[in-house]
Amino acid sequence: MNRRKGIRMMVAALGFAAALTGGVAGSVAMAGEAEALGLDPENTLYMDLKCGRVVIKMLPEVAPKHVARIKKLVREGFYDGVIFHRVIEGFMAQTGDPTGTGFGGSRYPDLPAEFSDIPFTRGTVGMARAMDPNSANSQFFIMFRDGRFLDGKYTVWGKVVKGMECVDKIARGEPPAHPDRIIRMRVAADVDKK
Repeated sequence: MNRRKGIRMMVAALGFAAALTGGVAGSVAMAGEAEALGLDPENTLYMDLKCGRVVIKMLPEVAPKHVARIKKLVREGFYDGVIFHRVIEGFMAQTGDPTGTGFGGSRYPDLPAEFSDIPFTRGTVGMARAMDPNSANSQFFIMFRDGRFLDGKYTVWGKVVKGMECVDKIARGEPPAHPDRIIRMRVAADVDKK
């Protein structure tokens, strides 16, 4: 089949689907990456790193206030360009501080802890905080390996479901000599519009 004929057949198929669904808009709607993974797009994040995309499933049923804060900041573009300022081999990669020092946060008030029995295993995304359990704000970390000693002491709000190989490539250091950045972070529902 030549290319032109193949394109015409695809357009015809889309037109047939439009007739079945009641319009052209419905015919070109395709499941996004989140839906293809069986995830709720409104509670899925796409974090683009230099290596590629990391897909994070958020857990609003576990940490509703933290998930709401993360989504608010993501939708404001807060995390775009922010470095991973604390990256410890065999432990975790931390980001979310616009100053890159580990002492910065957002303009919003700190959050009350939402500790749970969700274990800190490889790929778990938790909220960073100071000594005060109710001091989480915008910084978060992704576990390279299991760290069960953190269980019940930090808020778990997500889990990496795709792209962990890119997390593994984040430059190490406190801070790294040449830190990696979050290129862009988006809520999947805002990217995979139908």
